[in-house]
Amino acid sequence: MEFLNERAIQALEARLTNASSMGELLKTEFQLSLQQMNAGHPDDALNTLAAMELAGSRGGGKFDDRTARQIRGRRAMAFLRLGEQENCLLNDNSDSCLFPLTPNARHLLPRGSRGAIREFTSLLQDDPQDLSSRWLLNLAHMTLGEYPDRVDARFVIPPQAFASEFPLPRFTNVSKGLGLDANDLAGGVIIDDFDNDGLLDVVISAWDARGQLRFFRNQGDGSFVERTSEAGLVGEVGALNIQQTDYNNDGWLDIWMMRGAWNGPGGRLPKSLLRNNGDGTFTDVTVEAGLLSLHPTQASRWFDYDGDGWLDLFIGHESTDAADPDPCQLYHNNRDGTFTECAAVCGIQIADFVKAVACADYDNDGRPDVFLSLRRSGSMVLLHNNGPDATGQWHFSNVTESAGITTHEPGFAAFFFDYDNDGWEDLIQFGYFLPHGVSDVAADYLAMPNPGIKPKVYHNLHNGTFANTTSEMHLQRICHSMSANYGDLDNDGWLDFYCGTGDPDFRTLIPKRMFRNAEGKFFQDVTTATGTGHIQKGHGIAFADLDDDGDQDVYISLGGAYSGDVARNALFLNPGNTNHWIKLRLVGVKANRAAVGARVCLTARTPEGPREIHRVVSSGGSFGSNPLRLEIGLGNATAVESVSIRWPGSDTRQTVRDLELDHLYEIREGSPPIQQSLHPFRLDQTKMSTPPG
Repeated sequence: MEFLNERAIQALEARLTNASSMGELLKTEFQLSLQQMNAGHPDDALNTLAAMELAGSRGGGKFDDRTARQIRGRRAMAFLRLGEQENCLLNDNSDSCLFPLTPNARHLLPRGSRGAIREFTSLLQDDPQDLSSRWLLNLAHMTLGEYPDRVDARFVIPPQAFASEFPLPRFTNVSKGLGLDANDLAGGVIIDDFDNDGLLDVVISAWDARGQLRFFRNQGDGSFVERTSEAGLVGEVGALNIQQTDYNNDGWLDIWMMRGAWNGPGGRLPKSLLRNNGDGTFTDVTVEAGLLSLHPTQASRWFDYDGDGWLDLFIGHESTDAADPDPCQLYHNNRDGTFTECAAVCGIQIADFVKAVACADYDNDGRPDVFLSLRRSGSMVLLHNNGPDATGQWHFSNVTESAGITTHEPGFAAFFFDYDNDGWEDLIQFGYFLPHGVSDVAADYLAMPNPGIKPKVYHNLHNGTFANTTSEMHLQRICHSMSANYGDLDNDGWLDFYCGTGDPDFRTLIPKRMFRNAEGKFFQDVTTATGTGHIQKGHGIAFADLDDDGDQDVYISLGGAYSGDVARNALFLNPGNTNHWIKLRLVGVKANRAAVGARVCLTARTPEGPREIHRVVSSGGSFGSNPLRLEIGLGNATAVESVSIRWPGSDTRQTVRDLELDHLYEIREGSPPIQQSLHPFRLDQTKMSTPPG
């Protein structure tokens, strides 16, 4: 019942009426206050805490120091949450919840923050080393426009702790005016072209049992229209993560929904495969495709592991009971609209708490490999694709240790990406454990030692092994990422990434983190400069050029797990830059139609000489899906000399030339490129996604 907070409230209220002792009464009231806050009723939580203290005093007892601090801490969070609900959730604007808070994000109704400041100050007077209260005190003052001047000098976290390391321009949150600011719990996002009109549409999900999958069609005029009902999607609910695929090679992108994560055996729910019918509608074909299985998951990857030109599916489940496991599954595409599960016969026998599945041909042998990020055992798994044996049976082998991947810490989001543009896929996994909660985050920003788990960056050494380069890449800092995805913020040709931070605990109010790639040498935190440090819980992320103007915008699905932890999704509009770019839509013929796994090497002419830029067709990171269309920044290029493609499966090699800068091309396997029309438009915040009525 961890996330069924309303039900938990009912059970605790019933227990209160039957409490047989003062101790049981007080313990139950304390538990009830937490469930009330988690359910989105902070006023009720404050009343319950007051009743608890009154009952304790009438009983002639006195709370011990530890209990008294716990009560004050919970009261402080109830006040802070009250302020959030009355202001940044109900009176949302483009600057709401963006850390460090600007004047436009100040709370108009101050009672919540005033109460929080009073309680956190009291806690710090008793224990000046309480970094959790210090962090949240600074945040509460920010909500009233009093940071840093009105923060007690002993407890202020200096503004320079949040300073950006490179002066990128600010990205404005334009989701509200476009109707893309869904106010919901945690969920996923896909940005891609589902109706083949050349415009990128938006699909979002939410994880609770009533969380409707929602489809927004790009109108091409700066507006989006919701077409959920018309698309036949009503009733498709409860997906924490979603991905696009073209499982039947018909040229129309389908939708894959994942369910049950975080709920253990209670999360043994079916996934859903929604076939795109090519007429604006979708049909649930899970059963007829042979994909009906009941295991909790938010992690999967579509890839053509056997090179037959059809996308297969790897699913990483969350196994919590060794006696009753939920093993990973590998589904082979039978090329007739159905799949056959084959993990065990392919040598994959893993039952663990999988939080991310990543895929890449890390050793450039033409066969895609699989990486798993594990949460509970505190390790990673790298599965090498060995290809077929003499009988034609394909096999994978665990090469984690021999590949030099030796981390044994809890992980979450993970992905392959070629951060140094050398044509070999590197790897990043985001650690996920804060032994002291938000105190560890505060310590990290204050450059104090802390045990919070940091990301791990593994550089590909071109020989089947990796080297840990986390320190060299300047990433020895807490990200605490539930989600992460990558793109190119400034079209300089180097891949940047964005971290969706947080966890279910309401105290973990920490900014999302945006990192810029400094020419493959290291990463720079540009969160404050870009204005992307949203403090609500972060989930699905997508980098995509939604307005077709040549630069990538960033969408993030926000909201937590508890029933009251809703938040509005954000779309950060890229303000643009002077760098060049090119877009490539690849279409497989012998390779899978969506060209997933195709490797591209673009050679650009620059004032400094020829430059290679490497990309792989994929949906990006492990939580949220970028378009499969490649959007490649070219920096100061003066021309595109060539584009070389290694098509997956077929291993066809193709080179095309004479492509113009700042254009879109479709390249069909084995055919010359075709220049296609662009549809640039202004994302007009005055146009809503649904007509009034």
